[in-house]
Amino acid sequence: MSGHDHDHDHGAPAIPEGTDAFPAEVVARLEQDAKEIIGRYPRPRSSLLPLLHLVQSEEGHVSRAGMRFCADQLGITLAEVNAVATFYTMYRRRPGGDYQVGVCTNTLCAVMGGDEIFAALKEHLDVGNNETTEDGKVTLEHVECNAACDFAPVVMVNWEFFDNQTPDSAKRLVDDLRLGNDVAPTRGPASLCTWKQASRVLAGFDDGRAGEGVQAAGPSLAGLTVARERGWTAPDPANLPRPAQGEEETE
Repeated sequence: MSGHDHDHDHGAPAIPEGTDAFPAEVVARLEQDAKEIIGRYPRPRSSLLPLLHLVQSEEGHVSRAGMRFCADQLGITLAEVNAVATFYTMYRRRPGGDYQVGVCTNTLCAVMGGDEIFAALKEHLDVGNNETTEDGKVTLEHVECNAACDFAPVVMVNWEFFDNQTPDSAKRLVDDLRLGNDVAPTRGPASLCTWKQASRVLAGFDDGRAGEGVQAAGPSLAGLTVARERGWTAPDPANLPRPAQGEEETE
């Protein structure tokens, strides 16, 4: 997800932490988007996840005021919204940086150097897990899987892939982010969006750039390449082999 739709990354004054409700002008503006989101679902309550992304695109995290907005739109309790917002790690519960840098420390990435990368970035940025640099640019987190094991070790920035990383390349990456230099993901669009902009895309408002750039490459396509070279095709679902008579069928 990327793009620089500044209309939706507005510089409105920050809403004081602990405020129980958004100001009236914010509610009026977000209600238009909320109505569109809720209309996508046969049951309004099913829209809670994208609504949480919507309020996160407003403040950069899901505050009590944001949860109150979601509860009011859906006619559910604040406790019900809080239960969902605190379950999923994709929702921040406190202010963070413009760029969420996630280092995969799951099995394959860890074996290939993910743990070393995460340790190097903590020292380089002088932050711990889920902490933000003093300039407000970068929030660092370790993640269990970036779903890109064939490019391990992988770092993600606002959900965009940076493949085959090393401690040195990861440090250059975060330095560029903090300096405001142009940074291009390994796959996907040619530039990064901010955390707020990414949240708006996750709320279901397309920035028009989802299909940009290389979507799959290298190791991800190795099996397909071999299959084409050897003329392999998938079995026809309508003509699958059946067990021989007398053999027990298994699910």
